[in-house]
Amino acid sequence: MSSPKVVVEGLCKVFGSNPKQAIDMLAQGATKDEIFARTGQVVGVHDVSFEVPEGEIFVLMGLSGSGKSTLIRLINRLVEPTAGKVLVDGRDIAAVKRSELTALRRRDMSMVFQSFALMPQRTVLANAAFGLEVAGEKRKVREARAMAVLEQVGLATFAHKLPSELSGGMQQRVGLARALAVNPSLMIMDEAFSALDPLKRKEMQNVLLQLQKDQRRTILFVSHDLEEALRIGNRIAIMEGGRLVQLGTPQEIISSPADEYVRAFFDGVDTSRYLTAGDLMQTDAVPLVRHLDAAGVAASLNGSADYAFVLDGERKFRGFVTRDALGKASSDVGQVECISRGATLEQVVSRVVAHARALPVVDDDGCYCGSVDRAVVLQALTRMRGSHV
Repeated sequence: MSSPKVVVEGLCKVFGSNPKQAIDMLAQGATKDEIFARTGQVVGVHDVSFEVPEGEIFVLMGLSGSGKSTLIRLINRLVEPTAGKVLVDGRDIAAVKRSELTALRRRDMSMVFQSFALMPQRTVLANAAFGLEVAGEKRKVREARAMAVLEQVGLATFAHKLPSELSGGMQQRVGLARALAVNPSLMIMDEAFSALDPLKRKEMQNVLLQLQKDQRRTILFVSHDLEEALRIGNRIAIMEGGRLVQLGTPQEIISSPADEYVRAFFDGVDTSRYLTAGDLMQTDAVPLVRHLDAAGVAASLNGSADYAFVLDGERKFRGFVTRDALGKASSDVGQVECISRGATLEQVVSRVVAHARALPVVDDDGCYCGSVDRAVVLQALTRMRGSHV
């Protein structure tokens, strides 16, 4: 397994003249508010640790003042840590020289902000190429690279326009293109889409997900919007009062919120929409048959099951066989539609209702993962939508 892209260890940040006093009080169990009331020190981040593997979209969530933006700024050292470590590709960001840090930010660590921060007098192309210009690339090279990235975000035809001639959503695409042009392996996005209207916001999420499919960058994405986090995040870290209160996949956080603070994020959100076939499936509900010899099938169908799924030696799904077909030729293997592991709940429902039997769930290679049936879907809907009906 490859080493993680980002490692955060025991990270703390106290704003004030006596951070050690605040750190000692935190160790004794004092809250952020108590420390501020008694000392005037502001706890931004306290004892946060996590790892981000390469290629993951890692979403940081929390209400205003929870510490999520401070944490992001500690990771790229726009803010100096009071204690703890930040490793990017194994290098301690807090220990590198300023010159090395600047080079790292230019070459390998791009940032996209909520405010588009475009230069109004420069064309879209010149804005997109700006990071490469700062890095000293020749004009021809940087413009070719910027043009390729504008193509990816759907803005090639607007390359020679000024930012003022573009809509807000398009301007944010230019900001994204500028960040991508330097080809960073780590992108930090701080509330990058929150200034956009809901439709444009979803559009930008789609652009990001499509780019991620093709390029597999590591992205740290700050958001206060649960729906956005559920939609784009591989994992979500939820912060409160400078502390990390829960870290997990969207499904883990939906199914087991750590406390009332986390649960409050779900108010009014129909979380069942974010379930996939992989979340719903059962792994042992249907017997499995490796080969079509009757003895193998018979052994598998002991008990109440009246059919089994047939897999080949590589666990690829080949069909199903019924109890009645025991001992007959392999032509009696029935065919049934497979459901992709990533299929949404909506897609699963539309297929399952048309079949009396369970349907197989397979991965991208066609290998069997589990099964879903009407009862499983009904249970999930009842459980997840209980508070929304």
